[in-house]
Amino acid sequence: MDLSPSFKAYDVRGLVGISITAQSAEAVGAAFVDVLGLSGQTIACGGDMRPSSPEFSHAFATGAARRGASVVELGLISTDELYYACGFLDIAGAIFTASHNPAEYNGIKMAKAGAVPVSSETGLDAIRDLAQQYLDNGIPAAAVEGTISQQDVLSGYAEKLRSLVSLDGIRPLKVVVDAGNGMAGLTVPAVLGDQFHPALPLTVVPLYFELDGTFPNHPANPLEPENLRDLQAAVVAHNADLGLAFDGDADRCFVVDETGRPLTPSAITALIAVREIRRAQAGGEAEPVIIHNLITSRTVPEIVAEAGGRPVRTRVGHSFIKARMAEEGAVFGGEHSAHYYFRDFYNADTGMLAAMHVLAALGEQQGPLSELAREFEPYTASGEINSSVEGVAATVAQVKANYENAGVIDELDGLSVIDEAGNWWFNLRPSNTEELLRLNVEASDAATMQQVRDAVLEQIRR
Repeated sequence: MDLSPSFKAYDVRGLVGISITAQSAEAVGAAFVDVLGLSGQTIACGGDMRPSSPEFSHAFATGAARRGASVVELGLISTDELYYACGFLDIAGAIFTASHNPAEYNGIKMAKAGAVPVSSETGLDAIRDLAQQYLDNGIPAAAVEGTISQQDVLSGYAEKLRSLVSLDGIRPLKVVVDAGNGMAGLTVPAVLGDQFHPALPLTVVPLYFELDGTFPNHPANPLEPENLRDLQAAVVAHNADLGLAFDGDADRCFVVDETGRPLTPSAITALIAVREIRRAQAGGEAEPVIIHNLITSRTVPEIVAEAGGRPVRTRVGHSFIKARMAEEGAVFGGEHSAHYYFRDFYNADTGMLAAMHVLAALGEQQGPLSELAREFEPYTASGEINSSVEGVAATVAQVKANYENAGVIDELDGLSVIDEAGNWWFNLRPSNTEELLRLNVEASDAATMQQVRDAVLEQIRR
């Protein structure tokens, strides 16, 4: 079995029984301990609601204990619960999840102590290579093998989030939540309900809260518009104030307003950024830093600057965001993909905390969410458009040549062209894993966006 295809830039992702098995999970657990020097230390592992996750997680624990780590099995967890455990307990850990991928997939996300991510540049490739050796030749026992125990961190996770955003004094809100049969079915009642803490002024209308990794209702991928349709209909039918949709491992959150219209992740980034800037300023920070990737709306840096913060632009990808968060001491970071990162949550991403900020912002004033969001969405965006191409590098080079005199060229991540008058910009990025180009366009109005979008697509698809 070759582990290479399942190891990606930031995590492991593969087909159950084919490119990820209990045997490979055990080998990865052993390699995780050795590569990160964790023998004699405590680590954590858990899994989402996919049918294979409990077996894989226990196999990982077995391999890790064989190489000398004491393993705390967390059981059923969301990805941001893992980050909580790694941050609060200051231990390394792993979760078995394939996030929004279909039921036949599973995978592993790993973090060092303090919820620092493990990527191909910070140990993931070395873990892959050593795990391959263990898979092929067997896992040698450490001089002193570790133990395996169990711990539930759900109540601590809920308490942490409740301490970061107060919802006690907001006006009563009705919110529809689509868990997509994913881990939000476990975490939403714990955080927004009265399972561990006093009830909040929220009426939660649940959709698909039953944990089921076969995803019987729709894929747990709210980035795809068709997977929001049930939520949109329910918001209107229940006369709700807003709707929330989580992906399978509940680390991303998408928001729809009272009319069922989705808000862009850039709008949510800007909204939360203002709140976090104000909180940091109240604590004495002169110019709080906000991180955003280069394909979020230009609304984000504009609003951050207006609020007295300092916007910092970075490449796409959570390892880049988290590294820059730590480097800059940033209070918050947001991505176009609805990953939201918080300094007070170990620089890690959590969809639940983002949702709480939206609920607080809406509940602290009397208007509807559509009105509140208007100031954060002044531009028109294309969304990400993928195109299969032959000769990715040559295609990007040709587009660059065609636009060299049309705007400012930026190559921080792929090719960005920015209109000097400020009316439009586009970014063209190659996929890390496929012969694909990803196009994002934003403009001052819909007609300009469509014109730029169509012109670039014509060049890359000809």
